Amino acid sequence: MAVAIAATARRLLAPARGRALWSASWSADPEASTTPSPSTSLDKKKKPPPSSSSQDRLGDVRDAVNERKLPPELRGRPNAIRSETDIVNVVEQRIWHSMEEGHFENLPGKGKPLNLNTNPHADPAEDTLYRILSQNGCAPEWVELNKEIRGMIANWRSAFTKACANRSENYGSTWSDDSRILQERIRQINDKVFRYNLIVPFGRQMSGLNWDRELGKLNLK
Repeated sequence: MAVAIAATARRLLAPARGRALWSASWSADPEASTTPSPSTSLDKKKKPPPSSSSQDRLGDVRDAVNERKLPPELRGRPNAIRSETDIVNVVEQRIWHSMEEGHFENLPGKGKPLNLNTNPHADPAEDTLYRILSQNGCAPEWVELNKEIRGMIANWRSAFTKACANRSENYGSTWSDDSRILQERIRQINDKVFRYNLIVPFGRQMSGLNWDRELGKLNLK
């Protein structure tokens, strides 16, 4: 009886032991899995980096385009171009040669006043607005503000020069008050410059004043 019970128990435990060993071997051997990981699939989808030959061809095309932008006198001479001044010099030489050969003689409208009523390079709506202001004796806000700022800067520089002269003549007792007033006026000027730069057309912005820079010009730090 005991032998029969033992044999039955072994038969019941044998499948469980097999399943445990099978699951353990499956979890211990990740290479046995047939499902690819996300990183592996992404690696397979990555495009290979461009070859050096493609980069070289791209560089050659870029150089050719830049070469076409140069005047004919400077093409094929990369060592002759050190700055924009070299290109400007070539342009000026061509203008002078054209003037000497008379290419600018007998041009249409020669000797007549220029028609400045319209600006072909400006936006049509903006050009119309400026023309209406001009006909009524007015100017855009940024033009009036530019004049005001330049006048304030001129007055400030005059006062600054006078204060520096008083300081060099041993009137140093007033320098602290003068410098405080001058710095306050710089703040007022820079506020107007900031306002001007917000409303002025692109490319016409101006820089404000800097106290340390102004002192550095006269070595008064």
